[in-house]
Amino acid sequence: MNIKGDKGIMDVTLAVLADYSNVSREGKLNVLGVFDIIRAKNFPAVHRSMQLVMTFEAPRSEINTDKNIQVKLIDSDGKQIFEIGRQFTLTSGASDEMMIKSNNILSLNDLVFEKPGDYAFSILINGEEKRSVRLRLIQI
Repeated sequence: MNIKGDKGIMDVTLAVLADYSNVSREGKLNVLGVFDIIRAKNFPAVHRSMQLVMTFEAPRSEINTDKNIQVKLIDSDGKQIFEIGRQFTLTSGASDEMMIKSNNILSLNDLVFEKPGDYAFSILINGEEKRSVRLRLIQI
């Protein structure tokens, strides 16, 4: 699951959907209400607030290198619902660790799901999928 080559190695070591998360001043990642199922009476269904919580990890040799991070939401038919991306520069504070970590929180508000079924948040680094977070929507 690592990208190798001239742009280096970076991986996604944690990826979950949660009701809320934050990173403390000490750098601790706090995650509340992890889920992978949403139950809704009617469709299209709107989920008011969720967070995609991700931890990126790379060797110290990758400090100050640029990465293209993309997140895509895909439905069970393979249709892309949305895509968001940005350039990301891996930085690190003073540390003696061999690997550096970066905790990232993507807040998703008023997300519309047209139909029940299986969805996936695909997380890509430099165009390569590193992790997929599954989400099932069930009509009740």
